[in-house]
Amino acid sequence: MPTDVVMPQMGESIFEGTITKWLKKPGEKVQRDEPLFEISTDKVDAEIPAPASGVLQEIKIAEGNTVQVNTVVGIIGDATGAVASAPAAKSAAPAPLAAPPAAAAKKEIPAPTAVPAASAPEDEDESESGSDVRSSPLVRKLAREHNVDLTKVSGSGTGSRVTKQDVLDFVERRPSAAPAPASAPAPRQAPTPAPVAIPGDLVPMSNMRKIIAQRMIESRRTSAHVHCMFEVDITRIVNLRNKLKNGFEQRHGARLTFMPFFVRAAIIALQQYPIVNSSMENDSIRYHKHVNAGIAVALDWGLIVPVLKSADELNFLGLQRGITDLGERSRTKKLMPTDIEGSTFTITNPGQFGAVFGLPIINQPNVAIMGVGGITKQPLVITDKDGADSIAIRSVVHLTLGYDHRVIDGAVADQFMVVVKKSLENWTEEVG
Repeated sequence: MPTDVVMPQMGESIFEGTITKWLKKPGEKVQRDEPLFEISTDKVDAEIPAPASGVLQEIKIAEGNTVQVNTVVGIIGDATGAVASAPAAKSAAPAPLAAPPAAAAKKEIPAPTAVPAASAPEDEDESESGSDVRSSPLVRKLAREHNVDLTKVSGSGTGSRVTKQDVLDFVERRPSAAPAPASAPAPRQAPTPAPVAIPGDLVPMSNMRKIIAQRMIESRRTSAHVHCMFEVDITRIVNLRNKLKNGFEQRHGARLTFMPFFVRAAIIALQQYPIVNSSMENDSIRYHKHVNAGIAVALDWGLIVPVLKSADELNFLGLQRGITDLGERSRTKKLMPTDIEGSTFTITNPGQFGAVFGLPIINQPNVAIMGVGGITKQPLVITDKDGADSIAIRSVVHLTLGYDHRVIDGAVADQFMVVVKKSLENWTEEVG
């Protein structure tokens, strides 16, 4: 029998999906794990990889149709029409969704608690390279497999602990890393936006747009929205970034952006005002143990909010890597449903498009969302330590906090933003 291509189950609560685009046509060759078609669910849009190598012989479910999970949507065979070879272990059941290698390699995972050497059977001998570096047995095992000296790896975990992602990133950047096999499929570019409709056309809303519309209306109906705005002088951060960005990218293989500064400042404030990091459950308030930061990403085909889990346990480098990873996987449809679940506080950045500030709608079930406006140079009155005033050109950003007045009082919201403002204006944390 041929190899069935099925509609995958993208999460426990997802029972159906809509095929939005086939990336291959019948008769075209496909490689195992090469993106084969795109789907849209009520959680996320995603590219689905091929379960086997061969030729796409038949498309059973056309674009635009919604089907139940595990429904056969296509058939893969070899070039002569024979059955495409698939791993024997998976031949008895529909092929499960395989996480794309690039996405798995870039996933930022908070480091586990260190295990005492006496009780860690997988710990390497103390004489091995990197034994004095803070890391878990799993990380040390991974380092041995890839011949990595842990002393040369920059740690992004708490207390500069080296995480699994740090090792994978180091291997990826290493000049001596083996090139990809010649048979591997070429990396896909980001999906192209839908063509612009001609004035007068009646165009059906996409599944993602319908979901966005529904959730925005529900949020307005659920939360008592109030906004406050603060002007913040981030000249110190702008100068620091300009000074460090080239070296940062050379050392860590990641661009130094402004977003981790805003996320870190928000985390500091959330730890002082945990009510802002809460959610309502009936008539009770749930105070969350960790900060799961939702980072809004604007796409050509909609808006999505992937979540940086336990962001409060990451250092600055970990925040930057996590934010970059979520943004890249959002734009290339590599997110999984778990990547957009569990946020406790959201940050959105309308300033990247030139907005001075925004009045964002709360991302349910959060009780607050912070909007970051554009960074502009403005004349400000500066008071020195002797009390003398002067006018100087400073880099300024306007931050807004949208909050649910059912849970957060105006005074608390303002006090929260004062902490954010002070953290940014008096930045002292090591960037790396």
